[in-house]
Amino acid sequence: MNPFAHLHPERVIALVEEVLNVRAESICRPLTSYINRVFEVQLENGEAVVVKFHRPGRWTVDALAEEHDFVFDLADADIPVVAPLEDEEGNSLFEDEGIWFAITPRKRGRPFEDPTPATWQDLGRTLARVHVVGDESECRHRLHWHPGEATLRHLDYILEHAKGGEEFLERYADLVEEMVDAISPLFDEREFPRLHGDMHVANLFKRPDESGIYLIDFDDMCFGPPVQDLWMLLPGTVADSGPELEHLLYGYRQIREFSPLELDLVEPLRAMRFVHFTAWCALQQEDGGTNRLAENFDAPAWWRNEYSSLRDQRERIREVNRV
Repeated sequence: MNPFAHLHPERVIALVEEVLNVRAESICRPLTSYINRVFEVQLENGEAVVVKFHRPGRWTVDALAEEHDFVFDLADADIPVVAPLEDEEGNSLFEDEGIWFAITPRKRGRPFEDPTPATWQDLGRTLARVHVVGDESECRHRLHWHPGEATLRHLDYILEHAKGGEEFLERYADLVEEMVDAISPLFDEREFPRLHGDMHVANLFKRPDESGIYLIDFDDMCFGPPVQDLWMLLPGTVADSGPELEHLLYGYRQIREFSPLELDLVEPLRAMRFVHFTAWCALQQEDGGTNRLAENFDAPAWWRNEYSSLRDQRERIREVNRV
C-alpha cells in the first residue's frame, strides 16, 4: 500500500498554508525523491517552499528531531545549510495522517561541478566545520554508522522485505555477515561525531553572490567515522584520487584533525553503501516502486549482479585492508 496516496496537490498546498499561516498559489510540483515524497509549493509573495513528507516507519519522530537539531546547530554556526521553517510555536516537524513532514525555503544554485583545487579546499573546510559542530552533541535515535549496527540492520530489512531474489538471498546474507565480521574491528575505538551521512555531489550546490558551499538533504544524518562524509565525493578510489584528496584534506585539516588511518575505512564503507543501496530498493517496493532507484529490482538477474558486485568489493577489501 502506498502511504503517500492521499498527498494530492490540494492537500499539500493546504498543509503549507495552515502551518506557515501564508497564502499559496495553486502551484505544487513534485520533486524527485527515492524514499520520501517531496513537493515545491509556490507562495503568493513570490517565494517558494519545499515540503518533505518522511516515509512512515523509516525514522521515529525523535530521530527526525535530531536531524533538525543538527541542521539548526549548523545554521547557528554560519555553515551554509537550508534549515527547516518553524511555525508560530517554534515547531519544525508536523504530522498529517501519520506522516511527519517539514517545510524548508526553496533555494536554487549551481551544481557542484568541475571543482578547482580551491573549491576542494573550501569543501574540506566546510565539512570539517560540520564535524566540529557534530562533536558537540551525541545522537540517541540515529544510526551508529558501524557495520555491526547499520549494515546488519539493512540486511535484516532486505531479508524481510525484498521480493524476487529468493534464490540468491541466502548466499547474499552469508556474504554480508562474513564481510561485517571482517571489517567491524576496523571501526572499533574510532571517534564518531554527527555526520551528514550521504555526502555526494548531488547534495551540494553554490548560490550566486554567496560564499560557501551549501549542504542539503540531511535525511541520512547519523553518527560515524568522519571519512564517511568525504569518500563519496572523490572521483574514484583513494589511490585514483590523489590530487582531489590532497586538496580536500588540506582544507579539512585547517579546521579539524584528520588521521590518515581514516582512509582505511573507505573500501569497507563502500561495501556498506552497497548493502544500504539494496535496502533502499527494498524499501521502495512498499509503495509499488515509484521513483525506483533500480529497475528490475525483483528480477533474478539484478540479484545475481548485486551479489557479484558485493563479492568483488569483498575481494578488494581483502587486498586493501588485509581482512
